[in-house]
Amino acid sequence: MIAELGQFALIMALLAAISQSILPLIGAERLDSRLMAFGSHASLVQLLFVILAFGCLTQAYIVSDFTLLNVAENSHSTKPLLYKISGVWGNHEGSMLLWVLILALFGAAVAAFGRNLPVTLKARVLAIQAMIGVGFLTFLIFTSNPFTRLLVPPENGQDLNPLLQDPGLAFHPPMLYVGYVGFSVAFSFAIAALIEGKVDAAWARWVRPWTLTAWIFLTGGIALGSWWAYYELGWGGWWFWDPVENVSFMPWLMGTALLHSAVVVEKRNSLKVWTILLAILTFSLSLIGTFIVRSGLLTSVHAFAVNPERGIFILILLAIAIGGSLTLFALKAPALKSGGMFSPISREGGLLLNNLLLSTACATVFLGTLYPLFMEALGGGRVSIGPPFYNKTFIPVMVPLFFLVCIGAYLPWKRADLVGVLKRLKYAGLAALLALLIAWYISDGGPLLAILGLGMATWMLLGTLSEWADRIKLFRAPLAKSWQRAKNLPGSSWGMTLAHGGLAIAIIGMISTTAWKVEDVAVLKPGETLSVAGTDYRFDGVKEITGPNYSAVEGTFNVSQDGVYMATLKPEKRLYTVKRMPTTEAAIYSTFVGDYYAVIGDPDGKGGWTVRIYREPLVTWIWFGCTLMVFGGLVSLADRRLRVGAPADKRKKKKVREAEA
Repeated sequence: MIAELGQFALIMALLAAISQSILPLIGAERLDSRLMAFGSHASLVQLLFVILAFGCLTQAYIVSDFTLLNVAENSHSTKPLLYKISGVWGNHEGSMLLWVLILALFGAAVAAFGRNLPVTLKARVLAIQAMIGVGFLTFLIFTSNPFTRLLVPPENGQDLNPLLQDPGLAFHPPMLYVGYVGFSVAFSFAIAALIEGKVDAAWARWVRPWTLTAWIFLTGGIALGSWWAYYELGWGGWWFWDPVENVSFMPWLMGTALLHSAVVVEKRNSLKVWTILLAILTFSLSLIGTFIVRSGLLTSVHAFAVNPERGIFILILLAIAIGGSLTLFALKAPALKSGGMFSPISREGGLLLNNLLLSTACATVFLGTLYPLFMEALGGGRVSIGPPFYNKTFIPVMVPLFFLVCIGAYLPWKRADLVGVLKRLKYAGLAALLALLIAWYISDGGPLLAILGLGMATWMLLGTLSEWADRIKLFRAPLAKSWQRAKNLPGSSWGMTLAHGGLAIAIIGMISTTAWKVEDVAVLKPGETLSVAGTDYRFDGVKEITGPNYSAVEGTFNVSQDGVYMATLKPEKRLYTVKRMPTTEAAIYSTFVGDYYAVIGDPDGKGGWTVRIYREPLVTWIWFGCTLMVFGGLVSLADRRLRVGAPADKRKKKKVREAEA
């Protein structure tokens, strides 16, 4: 009965979404306040029904209701409760239900927190959000129904993919989805603005917090996925340019450009058309990522290969959403008034260059991800594009951007003196040069590109801190006055400093662990020692352990340096009972300067075990930097200027009252 209630809730949510996508648009055109207000009520009703459906599916997983096909295929009665719950979205049908839930949540949030929006704009935004919901609810009900019953239910289910039975993967997909779907609000604002023919500073002020929220969650989701791959897969890497990784990275790049472009619209009333296009493209990339992952084009840990009908359905949704929005853009964008003029050497110019570099970088990732798929579809055979391609195309585009980050923060609006800005950054430049020389000395002169990269990242970090110090007049005013100025800085300024500084720290970690990682593989017997990068790993043997739904072999390594004990590492090799699938659980000892990483492999049949040891310099700086970026985004989001929208247009309100009379 619970499953039938969930099915009914999905149908009612679809009906609410259809009504919400039509009536508010009519109301906005006729200035009918009742029809426009209907959009807010319908969005809340839609959310309640989707929550009910999601709750029904979650309950089925918790109680192991194997009369549902979805539960039988993706759960097991012995699975821990956390993974029973995460199993709800650890499959195609459940993940799409989560997508729809987050979409409805954002629509309801616009209805609840958009009180200062002009009534016509709000009505149109909610209608566009509902149209997206109609597409995905239709897809869910007719091709991916999570409430399909089994006539003969099994005694136990087939269990969830063991690689997904991990805390990191329990929270990684929801965070990514909030990021993906969050950009739908910016998309809806862009389409609504095109319909109204008006883009101004107030519009940018309303768009920024929604875009920033999506960006925060997408940043956190990507970082969490990278961390999971690092400690769970046992290969010692944090990124491999896998297509499923790329489809989350592309909207992040474009969303970052959108955030910066919206600032120009808000502050200088410029780049309007470009910002609208970025909003459309950012969410379009989220939809393309959904198509690639859910259509069966890719088979991956977190890509669900499904039947072709689903892929065709998503492709049709893609064509309608992206094709329709770009057609509307082509028709309406030329009518938008351009903003003020500015010099190429100015903050506007710097942000425009930022956008161009980010967009170009996104295009290289897009090409590398989709080219193999196009070639295979056209009968050209399988083509593999891996890290070498991205290292030669993506990195050269991003290097100028990283170099210019701290320069752009110093540039004033409209016109700037580049020589004067560089003079203010001279101490950051000297410190970066010193860091480069230190890296050269420590690394014995190589690799050269990595050393230059560290110098650039140091320049970026110190330049960012220098700009912050300049804002509060540190060392140029009494300390008490500098402290007072720091407290009075707006949240967006603090957020910019934290995000840019976090990015620099993450880059230092990426470069260090990529260039100077040390790896060794050996067969060890108990009591034998392997030395890696000046550290001794004594293998003390293995023992068998039992988990809630798996058995495992646990190895023990005593780690020491120059005879001084450092840590005990206990990596595992698990075998899950139902799936009979082995997984690797790496053991990691983290320090400020790097990680000591051990993996246990298979026995050699002669009393020895294959072991893999890594020395990962500064790898934790990657996730510390990403955490700073997320925190910077949250600080910016807390800025009162983003939470208080511009007042509604009084002339529009007057017209509505006259129409009602």
